[in-house]
Amino acid sequence: MTTAGPGERKTPEHETPEHEALDRETPELEAPNHEAPELEALIARWRARLEQQPAVDATDLDELEGHLRDRIADLGEAGLAPDEAFLIAVKRMGSVDDLSSEFAQEHSERLWKRLAPEPAAEPATHGFLVMIGFACLAAAAVKVPEIFGASLVDDGEFYARNLSLFALVPLAGYFVWRRGLPAARALRLLAAPFIAAAVVVNVYPFEDGSDTEVLAVLHLPIALWLLVGVAYAGGDWRSSRRRMDYVRFSGEWFVYYVLIALGGGVLASLTQVAFSAIGIDAGEFVSSWVLACGALGAVVVASWLVEAKQSVIENMAPVLTRLFTPLFAAMLVALLGAMVWTRRGIDFDRDILIVFDLVLALVLGLLLYAISARDPRQPYGPFDLLQLVLVVSALVADAVMLAAVASRVSDLGLTPNRVAALGENVVLLANLSVSAWLYLGFARGRRPIASLERWQTAYAPVYAVWAAVVVVAFPPLFGFA
Repeated sequence: MTTAGPGERKTPEHETPEHEALDRETPELEAPNHEAPELEALIARWRARLEQQPAVDATDLDELEGHLRDRIADLGEAGLAPDEAFLIAVKRMGSVDDLSSEFAQEHSERLWKRLAPEPAAEPATHGFLVMIGFACLAAAAVKVPEIFGASLVDDGEFYARNLSLFALVPLAGYFVWRRGLPAARALRLLAAPFIAAAVVVNVYPFEDGSDTEVLAVLHLPIALWLLVGVAYAGGDWRSSRRRMDYVRFSGEWFVYYVLIALGGGVLASLTQVAFSAIGIDAGEFVSSWVLACGALGAVVVASWLVEAKQSVIENMAPVLTRLFTPLFAAMLVALLGAMVWTRRGIDFDRDILIVFDLVLALVLGLLLYAISARDPRQPYGPFDLLQLVLVVSALVADAVMLAAVASRVSDLGLTPNRVAALGENVVLLANLSVSAWLYLGFARGRRPIASLERWQTAYAPVYAVWAAVVVVAFPPLFGFA
């Protein structure tokens, strides 16, 4: 063994060139543990994997490796072997960076063999079959009421109230399984809200064709969709990153669901034509079985496609965002210009207001998709200017709508539709106002784009709360009329 002089580093005989290279690359990190060369090899492989990711730069790698070594040291002091400490530390790093968790899943199998017996190999098609099971559950849910005498044709109001429950309860169950959420926690977080929603929409004594019933039918899917987000996040809804992941998932799910719906429409049409060629009218079968069951089952299938074909949709979605952002911006600017030119306001009609609110929601969706897909280190550019125009024009349009609703309420009094429209536009106005302010701050170099992303994800629960208020509180407040 070579003896080092004062201030020089001692080099053990078994040190390898790989160890020396790692020391040179990360001099500020804790010195490698030379009593466990296998540990250093594992850390080197972990770091090499992260180096392949374009989203992680050298500074991020150094910081992540520092966190990893700290965790390994803590676990080693608790009595764990180095390789066991590495495995547990990397898995816990999933809360810091998903790439670390992914590395653990792919490279830690042999380490777990030392901690527990190897389980039976899971068939490659297991996840697909589970998805099919939940999709069939959703499809069957729409047919179960027929056993008790309900009919899609004669009991349309019942199906309208419960359709979102039929579709989203199986979807939440699928994500509970997918994320490995413990049954007790899933029951605590999800079962009670879903049961409460089912009781409210089915027990409330709505009058025939009442406005509060229509409002409940329109707002219940919004509240339940955000509730599904809790299952999607594995119960960790407080995480801003998890909420943003669910926002991205929602947009990608919509793209896949529309594609499935288009294919289902073609299938239904061809089925009718084919059977009519032999003198059989398949219209009732197609509408009550193919379309009804397929529409609900596709909710789960589209969710599976989002995660199974992530790379495909990740390439498609940013392109769609860049395509539709200027188109929506041009449409809103043209609308505002026409209103000024003709001096005409927005006609107060429930259907028109719903369409306008959907447009504003799509604007927010485009904004979220754009900021989630961009590199946060990228400077302000021409596309950001288009985004700012889109947000500001949507803000002005929402302000005009809000003024029209407020004027109508002032002249004719409160009704469920007017109060709901007033509240929804106030919620949208608050979101758009802060979004425009934050984007303007980014354009002026005073705020990072990440501040806008944090605002959007933090604001998402507000929509769920408002939707729940409309479903639960409006009917008794307005006498179920």
